[in-house]
Amino acid sequence: MGNEIFEALKLLEKERGIAMDFMLEKINKAIVTACKNSYDGNEHVEVLMDEKTGLFEVDLYKTVCEEVEFPGREISLKDAKKINKKVKIGEEVKIVLDTKEFGRIAAQTARNIIRQGIRDGERSQITAEFQSKQNQIVSALIERIDEKSGAFTLRIGKAESTLPKGEQIGTENVKEGDHIKVYVSDVRVSERGPKIMISRTHPNFVRKLFESEIPEIHDGVVEIKAVAREAGSRTKIALLSNNSSVDAIGSCIGSHGNRLGTIMEELGGEKIDLIEYSEDPAKFIAAALAPANVLGVEFDEETPNSCTATVPDNQLSLSIGNRGQNVRLAARLTGYKIDIRPESGFFGE
Repeated sequence: MGNEIFEALKLLEKERGIAMDFMLEKINKAIVTACKNSYDGNEHVEVLMDEKTGLFEVDLYKTVCEEVEFPGREISLKDAKKINKKVKIGEEVKIVLDTKEFGRIAAQTARNIIRQGIRDGERSQITAEFQSKQNQIVSALIERIDEKSGAFTLRIGKAESTLPKGEQIGTENVKEGDHIKVYVSDVRVSERGPKIMISRTHPNFVRKLFESEIPEIHDGVVEIKAVAREAGSRTKIALLSNNSSVDAIGSCIGSHGNRLGTIMEELGGEKIDLIEYSEDPAKFIAAALAPANVLGVEFDEETPNSCTATVPDNQLSLSIGNRGQNVRLAARLTGYKIDIRPESGFFGE
């Protein structure tokens, strides 16, 4: 019987990747539980399992009593002496159980705990796998699209996750069976298993796309200093070249715009403004307000991280952007509250 158990466990380890030691621990607990249920709550059980010899033995210890009230935990002196002639009242005697005697309840208990052990093992594997992929982009298969909520049910390796409508980019032009890229923002562990938090709207989704598509960024020659994003509409990304001979913006655009085009296609046509980062706040703020031309930037000495940018009258709307988007993204990118002032001095939108 022992050999059969070990062969089955070897097969589980090979097919499911669940360590034999992990499963042996679960079987041990299952047998103890079965004995407790079958022998008046007796938990004094020793399970011996040796893969090398094929040994599988279950030893139950009973207390020697003058009068037996609980047969599962106690044994008479007469019966105990049949096992050990020197045993005395109050001592314990070891009884080697025939594993077939556990019966249906014991076997079912063992099966349930083994199944749970398999699930726990798989969950641990999935948790470890996705914790290593946290803050990374992974490929996912769309298994189902909920018509009411618009949420996607995704298959990522062995795990299943949900991409809510709010984490999607605008109107995703996809169907069941398609593969999409998602950003793993967090992995939370619960009693029901790992919960994988994924997104396509997270600013780091754009950051990681640039890292994967632009060799200069991946190699650290070009550095992403900041990202501000309104998913599905527009992103501003600040770039710094760590090599004077490498153009940070040109590297990201690529020949005939192919590099930037690939990223924009993945983002469903989302517009991307590439901004040259500067340690000089005035230069950085002026660049962040692109495509508007900024004439000057003045800082409010009384209010930290606050400034006023002056633009030509005919570029007032351009600098502010549709519903204030351009100046809003520039403010997020730079960390400054930005007021826009037209060159003529007339304040207003």
